[in-house]
Amino acid sequence: MKPQMLKKPRSKGSLKRLLKMIFHKYPVHFFIVVLCILFSSITTVIGSYFTGNILIDVFLTPSIYQIDTNTNQPIMGPNGPLPQDNPKAVFESIRFLGLNFTQVLLVLIALFLFGAVCLYFYNFLMSYIAQGVQKEIRDELFSHMQDLPVSYFDSHTHGDIMSIYTNDVDALREMLARALPVTVSSLFTMLSCFAMMSMTDFYLMIVVVLFAVIIFLITKYCTGFSRKYFIQQQRDIGETNGYIEEMLSGQRVIKVFNHEQENIKGFKEHNDKLFSDATKANRYASILMPIVNQLGNLQYAILALIGGIFIIQGVQGYSFLSLGGKFYTFGIISSFLLYSKSFVQPIGQMSMQLNSIALALAGADRIFKLSDEKAETDEGYVELVNAKEDENHNPVETKDRTGKWAWKHPHEDGSVSYTWLRGKINLYNVDFGYTDDKIVLHDITLYAEPGQKVAFVGPTGAGKTTITNLLNRFYDIQDGKIRYDDININKIKKTDLRRSLGMVFQDTKLFTGTVMENIRYGRLDATDEEVIQAAKLANADVFINQLPDGYNTLLKNGGASLSQGQRQLLSIARTAIQNPPVLILDEATSSIDSRTEELVQKGMDAIMKGRTVFVIAHRLSTIQNSDVIMVLDHGRIIERGNHESLLQQKGKYYQLYTGNKIESK
Repeated sequence: MKPQMLKKPRSKGSLKRLLKMIFHKYPVHFFIVVLCILFSSITTVIGSYFTGNILIDVFLTPSIYQIDTNTNQPIMGPNGPLPQDNPKAVFESIRFLGLNFTQVLLVLIALFLFGAVCLYFYNFLMSYIAQGVQKEIRDELFSHMQDLPVSYFDSHTHGDIMSIYTNDVDALREMLARALPVTVSSLFTMLSCFAMMSMTDFYLMIVVVLFAVIIFLITKYCTGFSRKYFIQQQRDIGETNGYIEEMLSGQRVIKVFNHEQENIKGFKEHNDKLFSDATKANRYASILMPIVNQLGNLQYAILALIGGIFIIQGVQGYSFLSLGGKFYTFGIISSFLLYSKSFVQPIGQMSMQLNSIALALAGADRIFKLSDEKAETDEGYVELVNAKEDENHNPVETKDRTGKWAWKHPHEDGSVSYTWLRGKINLYNVDFGYTDDKIVLHDITLYAEPGQKVAFVGPTGAGKTTITNLLNRFYDIQDGKIRYDDININKIKKTDLRRSLGMVFQDTKLFTGTVMENIRYGRLDATDEEVIQAAKLANADVFINQLPDGYNTLLKNGGASLSQGQRQLLSIARTAIQNPPVLILDEATSSIDSRTEELVQKGMDAIMKGRTVFVIAHRLSTIQNSDVIMVLDHGRIIERGNHESLLQQKGKYYQLYTGNKIESK
């Protein structure tokens, strides 16, 4: 299944892509989260209003101001009579509610309880969304990874890829669960407080705006530097994990060659670089909050000082709400101070989340970079199907597993033709390079007739394994043609092409699971009896029955409890149960001792019977019975023939087989 949510949209921003994922998968949940955050922010603002404009001005002001009982207007302040043209009563805004002191307290308690419920609910929902997005990303990354070409894994360390699945995805979850709701809540609170300050007093708001501009510039400066280093930190983590993974897999080699100190030095270089970039990233991120808090405290003190002076002097302010002047009161100044603190405090809260946000966005860049990697393309349309013979001995498609195969070839006119799979493979003037500027195979031409055993020999790096990679279309050739039963392999679907090719690799790979499950990996619908038969064919049955739980023995760590030869036997059995028409044996017996090799060779001979076989071998004794032997050197076929004819030529093969130097002519 192709990933849908991780496909690259038009927007290039990682945050926008992330939000698009959330809206796509959790639209209702996210809408409820936004509403809860909005309600929580509003309760904070309303609480500030009640505290200043109502509790102080309505219930405490009468003890400071003398009120005209007929007009309900303040006529005498702490510094003397008030101007007679005062347009508004200091507590007129609450009079229509008709609430007493106890009722106001109850309203405040209810507001704060409602805000607390909203706070809990949106944090709970965001945790649920974060876990869900984390699961979706990992599912889709893994699904997408299955479609990536082999070349991607050849050019990226496994540890770096694993770091994306672990560190980067977890950093993203942390941001969604905590940093994002805090940031959104802070923004709502800031906007609400700014609106209330604008409606409360214009002159005091100018002071807040000046401080807000200063805080914004400082935040922008620190954020720019920290983000750059957080991106580098995530890369350093991937490289360090890649180095650790490489060292763990090579422990035996390290100890044999006493390379521990060099490895410690190499790890220290990676770790020091990670330490340096992480320190720089956190330095800029951590310094922001103390600066914001101190500026907020300074702003609070200045506003309190100015407000006190205005009250004492009986200064008349300006409110956008009333579109006119209003004398400063203790309630107005108190509310404004609470608004200003609620306005600056979210900036400090957001600065605390800067680490998580920068780290997560850096991880998101790496996640989306992997998700944007071009999947392996497959323009093939010829399929491999089970077939049986009709009365004219022609192939007919069937759902039953007959052991016979045919190529199903659809044509432009809508007709379909079937061709028996015979195992004929031809390469015509093939040139190939892993990069276009470095060709490693030159003008390779070979013919493998059905049932033939073709061997490749030559020094390391001559191009033997590369040819088998081309047959599987792990890579595509630069020039020439490869035909399979006279069909260009570019026309064959890659899954069907690879299903027809059984491979036994030099480096065995066993997965965590039982012995039977590892053999059945070659054909998932195989019965237990077929698994046992395949093991017997590969001569693996004897040692399997000697294991503690036989075929149900659990293998871990790549089958570390087995010898290299035993692991290779299981790999051969896995290929045997696949029962492929064509076999590719890449040093299949290189890790097996001579006695075991003799047993395996008998099983291999039975597997190879009637099949086209490609063999790569350094041990020339295993390929003497090959129909054709290709001698490669520096990416070219320099000799070809059977064992006897090549010995008679006294060329490169003769030198490899006998160990004698070639006499110069």
